[in-house]
Amino acid sequence: MLRRGGVILYPTDTVWGIGCDATNAEAVEKVYAIKQRDDSKAMICLVDSDVRMQRYVRNVPEVAWNIMELATKPTTVILDNATGLAPNLVAPDGSIAMRITREPFSKELCYRFQKPLVSTSANISGQPAAQNFRDIDPKLLEAVDYVCFARRQEHKPHTPSSIVKLTADGIVTIIRK
Repeated sequence: MLRRGGVILYPTDTVWGIGCDATNAEAVEKVYAIKQRDDSKAMICLVDSDVRMQRYVRNVPEVAWNIMELATKPTTVILDNATGLAPNLVAPDGSIAMRITREPFSKELCYRFQKPLVSTSANISGQPAAQNFRDIDPKLLEAVDYVCFARRQEHKPHTPSSIVKLTADGIVTIIRK
């Protein structure tokens, strides 16, 4: 489904996500439409490894690796110099929000797909993020092309990732704790 430009619902290392091929501009546009979200608002990408992250971001600063290694919860880093991603996913300043997932299902999904996945919370823009499958709006279930079966029975609290912006000149800004 991802290779055909489809949009999926899947569990991540944080909340349930709406995802697609992060290198496919048409698929990214579908995600914006499903979420009813302004395409000027950035979305996160998930990758399975540091090697994959380095394929899509030129010159990842050393502090990014330190932050991700020391973080006590999933942490997304906003990095400059994105490359090879859908243009409508990259911010006007050339930055991209990326996270290396360690959760088994989303990590395996990213590994098998061999590309970054869009990972935006499974909700209509402005509504609460779906912590569990049961929290997903039925309209979203109908709007996507595929819904993953993993972790559908889970009923426990999940929170979005921390977000840290890192600039090439070394400035670190906490966007979301």
